[in-house]
Amino acid sequence: MAEKCDCIASMYGYDLGCRFVDFRPLGVGANGLVLSAVDSKSCRKVAVKKITISDARSMKHAFREIKIIRRLDHDNVVKVYEVLGPKGADLQGEFFKFNTVYIVQEYMETDLARLLEQGTLTEEHAKLFMYQLLRGLKYIHSANILHRDLKPANIFISTEDLVLKIGDFGLARIVDQHYSHKGYLSEGLVTKWYRSPRLLLSPNAYTKAIDMWAAGCILAEMLTGRMLFAVTLPTTLLLVMVAFVTSVSSGN
Repeated sequence: MAEKCDCIASMYGYDLGCRFVDFRPLGVGANGLVLSAVDSKSCRKVAVKKITISDARSMKHAFREIKIIRRLDHDNVVKVYEVLGPKGADLQGEFFKFNTVYIVQEYMETDLARLLEQGTLTEEHAKLFMYQLLRGLKYIHSANILHRDLKPANIFISTEDLVLKIGDFGLARIVDQHYSHKGYLSEGLVTKWYRSPRLLLSPNAYTKAIDMWAAGCILAEMLTGRMLFAVTLPTTLLLVMVAFVTSVSSGN
């Protein structure tokens, strides 16, 4: 089994030494590949995200993501256990010395996107998940962080107890009050179907409200089983939004 696990890890370019075994592919996050594994030190199953640092831009993104996840500790946010370098080296804040870093985090059995592929949720389940989503989002915003990529695939679910946790902070951004980002925020990176009108009209000037809009779109998707604004072109998306809001306002 160990040889097979090492082979799978090598296949995906993972180099964490002998501590982690039983690697399996999980998915791709905003900034890197994610595999599941068993931590032989703690005997628990974990998710391991690999971030490759190849230039100044990728280093900046990696530094930002690591800084953000180290701020967060909440029941409705995926827990990060540690950040390691090649061979499982302890980074101790000096990750810029490495070309690869690994984020070892809590393993979650599934995500909301996969659940929705199986059909529409019951109203009771939608309420339960929405409550937890808003609870986690309130905490994230209280830490002066914008997630910027809320979507069902980044909302993870424990199938055993139906606990929901927000994850993948690869596109998140810190907006501390002691300095202003106004006019300097990079273009909103929310997946197109969950973008707010503000992002479409002013892609470089936005607030925490963009996450709230995405959460509303996710609620609609949980209740209807389909994306609320499933169109491709930004101009078309805005027209569909206006038509929808007008329809709701008129009571149709």
